[in-house]
Amino acid sequence: MSKYNALWDYIAARGESAFKLTFDDIHQIVGIEIDHSFLNYKKELLAFGYQVGKISLKAQTVEFRKLES
Repeated sequence: MSKYNALWDYIAARGESAFKLTFDDIHQIVGIEIDHSFLNYKKELLAFGYQVGKISLKAQTVEFRKLES
């Protein structure tokens, strides 16, 4: 079980084709601060039908995109 499973479930439940979440949004969903390890965990999201797009450190946002079938 990944420390980001709650986030992956949240993203899959939204069902949108593309959207952004702030680092604060992610903290509220997961209960932990996003850190560098997120880069290693993001590949798990593929199993939920999504991928991580642009990560903006300046804006503190992460873009998520639904995989095309």
